[in-house]
Amino acid sequence: MKLNCPDLKCPSRFDSDLIPGSIVGYGSYYRSSDSKRIKRFRCKLCGRHFSRATLNDCYYQKKRRINFQLYRLLCSGVSQRRSAMLLRVNRKTVERRFRFLASQARARHEVFLNSYRDSKLFQIHFDDLETSEHSKCKPLSVALAVEPHFRKIMGFEVSRMPAKGHLAKISIQRYGHRPDDRSQGWDSLIMKLKETVSADGIFSSDENPHYPKVLKRHFPQALHLPYAGARGSITGSGELKKIRFDPLFALNHSCAMLRANLNRLFRRTWC
Repeated sequence: MKLNCPDLKCPSRFDSDLIPGSIVGYGSYYRSSDSKRIKRFRCKLCGRHFSRATLNDCYYQKKRRINFQLYRLLCSGVSQRRSAMLLRVNRKTVERRFRFLASQARARHEVFLNSYRDSKLFQIHFDDLETSEHSKCKPLSVALAVEPHFRKIMGFEVSRMPAKGHLAKISIQRYGHRPDDRSQGWDSLIMKLKETVSADGIFSSDENPHYPKVLKRHFPQALHLPYAGARGSITGSGELKKIRFDPLFALNHSCAMLRANLNRLFRRTWC
């Protein structure tokens, strides 16, 4: 791997001819966070000392050995508290590392979306998944867009919404009026899809009466295929439907997997 001086003011940053031979070895050190010996280097032009870990995203992390294990646990239906217990670390460490892993996932997803900028998708499924924050009296709507062939998630937006049914009155009494931000979430999601979906593509969704207006605003030439909703089956946390052929199977299957593998989205949970 080609090494460059991490100092942005180093002369090698402005003159590429100075780079060859300017970086020399400067010993090594033992990193206790993952029990590895890391090689050090020195820049002869500016005198800066650095190592292969200097520009790493995990720089200064004291327990980097738990990153991969925590990633697998959080994607396998394990809560943050239980993950902290299994890994024998503090809950605050898991919370901070959860935010770090989320930023890493956003960066990887951005690289994934960039691969579709030249060859845009022609078909997309989109719909809402409902969950809650802190209490069922504080529901959330997750607008989700999925590529139908490989079930790749192309984007999502989380929005607040008021409680429905018998919880509506209880929600107002406990927490006051809750705004409905779903329209802004749909608008933001469809607008982001402009970079990865063809202007004359095919959008499939359920028969939500608000979807055609949002879609027409950003994709006037696209074809919208609404499908009637169906009763949920016992399997798939109610996301999979009791019909022989589900035209929105890719989306519903993705929602079912999210509910099965993310502790926060469980239908019935201790959390």
